Amino acid sequence: MKRYIISRLLQAIALIIGVLFIVFIMLHLTGDPASLMVSRNASPEDIEKIRHEFGFDKPLIVQFANFLKGAFIGDFGMSLRYRQPAMKLIIERLPATIQLATVALLFSLIIGIPIGLLGGSNPNTGLDLVARTTGLIGQTIPSFWLALMLIVVFAVKLHWFPAFGRETVRILGINFPTKSIVLPAFALSLFTTGQLARFTRSAVLEIKNEDYIRTAYSKGLPRRIIYVRHILKNAAIPIISIVGVQFSYLLSGSIYIETIFSWPGLGQLLAESVFNRDFGLVQATAFFTSVVVVVLHLLTDIAYGLADPRIKYR
Repeated sequence: MKRYIISRLLQAIALIIGVLFIVFIMLHLTGDPASLMVSRNASPEDIEKIRHEFGFDKPLIVQFANFLKGAFIGDFGMSLRYRQPAMKLIIERLPATIQLATVALLFSLIIGIPIGLLGGSNPNTGLDLVARTTGLIGQTIPSFWLALMLIVVFAVKLHWFPAFGRETVRILGINFPTKSIVLPAFALSLFTTGQLARFTRSAVLEIKNEDYIRTAYSKGLPRRIIYVRHILKNAAIPIISIVGVQFSYLLSGSIYIETIFSWPGLGQLLAESVFNRDFGLVQATAFFTSVVVVVLHLLTDIAYGLADPRIKYR
């Protein structure tokens, strides 16, 4: 286990460096960063000053080395728009994104897994049709379209939920969102709900055809006991992996939802930084997001191995 974790950590570091390199190159492919960071009316002297201040006048390899050095100590410099450290802005926005992703995951677990279980337990029935339809809808309907429809119906027409912003109540020093989180979380959960319904249904159908399940039925064990002790327990193993992967998707893929609902999280911060040509903030957000995704995937792999003793780490 220790060797496996060390190996995965080294792979994770290499992957993060690769992501940073891609982000670094893509940002430079857009043109001269110094020219992009100033207004169109800026003089050549102003552009040269920005170029020197941010180190854009140095060779690319030196810029990337300095970028890596700053990334691994959490120093991405000052945000050009907010005039604050980029990492400070990320830390301030992080709780809102974590809360949104967590509630979205809860929606997916509450809706997707039961539907998948019912569909897999009752193949070729109406319940199975519901499960397959849920999986299809979750993978085909764009989340941003659903977000707009939710705003029109539940915010504009029915006035049940606020359309934009993040309303909170402070409990024990922590700001918890109120009903303002319902619509963005539900829209964000659409794809994950479909994935969980589809994977759960497939896992149950596969396990039901195993020899030990048929043996349990032949011994006269009650159906409820077979499902609880054998089918559901073994179906949980592949579900663990998909939940971990999908949670990383919810954390990193919320840019459209946060922008539509004006949710003050990392997704909206990234959109604002791109729009405002905030070079350092774009790099910082991309780095932080990649680290979160890689760490969550690593934890998912470890949890999968602990849940399934048949897996041996090498």
